[in-house]
Amino acid sequence: MNKWVEDFLQKLNLVDDMDQPEGFSRLGYSDLETESIDVFKAEAERLGLTVREDQAGNVMARWEGTDEHLPIVSSGSHVDTVNNGGGYDGVAGVLCALGAVKYLKDEGFTPKHPVEVIVFRSEESARFGISTIGSKSMTGLLDLDIGSVKDAEGTTIQEAVESCGYEWNKIKQAERAKSELKSFLELHIEQGTHIEDHQKDFGVVRGIATPIRLLIKAIGQAGHTGTTPMHKRKDAFVAIAPLVSFVNEYTTKLNEEQDTPVVATVSTASVNPNAMNVIPGEVELGIDIRSVDNSLKERVKTVIQEKCTELGQRFGVEIEVEELVNNDSVLLDESLQEKLVSMGHTLGYEPHLMDSGAGHDVMNMATRWPSGLIFIPCQDGLSHHPAEHATIDDLVKGVHLISQYYKQEAGE
Repeated sequence: MNKWVEDFLQKLNLVDDMDQPEGFSRLGYSDLETESIDVFKAEAERLGLTVREDQAGNVMARWEGTDEHLPIVSSGSHVDTVNNGGGYDGVAGVLCALGAVKYLKDEGFTPKHPVEVIVFRSEESARFGISTIGSKSMTGLLDLDIGSVKDAEGTTIQEAVESCGYEWNKIKQAERAKSELKSFLELHIEQGTHIEDHQKDFGVVRGIATPIRLLIKAIGQAGHTGTTPMHKRKDAFVAIAPLVSFVNEYTTKLNEEQDTPVVATVSTASVNPNAMNVIPGEVELGIDIRSVDNSLKERVKTVIQEKCTELGQRFGVEIEVEELVNNDSVLLDESLQEKLVSMGHTLGYEPHLMDSGAGHDVMNMATRWPSGLIFIPCQDGLSHHPAEHATIDDLVKGVHLISQYYKQEAGE
């Protein structure tokens, strides 16, 4: 299994060596994403699976069970990447899900329920600023209005989808009925160090901490840096700067007071007119707030709004707070979590119960079917980076975990 995992990892990434200094730039609905999916389809067919595509370009490889009328037990992830990203984010889940089928076939296991490996299209938001397009289509969550959203080259989502051979006006037909699937499991690299820090083998995820995103705009008055006296300035940058450290310090203190984690990050900044000899007239900050506890996210948001009011009054500038995104966090199926913990113990793997600070396709699947998410370690927690890495041994553990999931869920 180790050799197959290593070889197929390289094949899905379209390389002969995973050491790629510039990383991988396999964007959603691009030719490279399609090429990687074609590699998956060929291997799935070689293993005897029946492969089909839906109207969004998601690919399903089906292992027929002894009772084809039973609901499907499914697992999968995505193969697209961010720009200059790693070769394990998403790919690990596809690799391990198909590897588990190979492992069980080699063992002589025959499922009662059909088993399906899914490759979702365009999970990353790197190209269009909109994530999980494929799984949104499958779960009926896709808004057709996003078709006009453009990438950096001016190509719309609709044009990108249609360039891959699909019809945008039929993409809603990718939606699947609740009765089709029994359950869904996604495997992913952790993109953090919690598993390693707790000296465990894998993570069982309880919930996904989707974000509140705020755009903070400070509006002062631009002026000449050499001729405007200090006491007459309305410097937007000076007014908003204390917010950066405040967000970090307040959220750090909040985590010390309660058990459920919450994180907040001032992650973008722009200064206008951004000239050496001009006092900043406008400054914008982007803030990302995440927790599986929606009330904690709202608490941080409210405190930030109050701080902005205080800073505006103190420095005599106008500070506006716009809420860009406010998504309810997703709690995953508790029964499936318990099964995954038990499966790990059966294999001799120690699980770590945890939350995910990043979004994944499973958060959409969980709106319709019992769904679970497991993490395997990644080196130094590094992800969305050329040096992203998971060991072959940990990938093989992932194969064994999904094999147990197929056995338990599809063998009933």
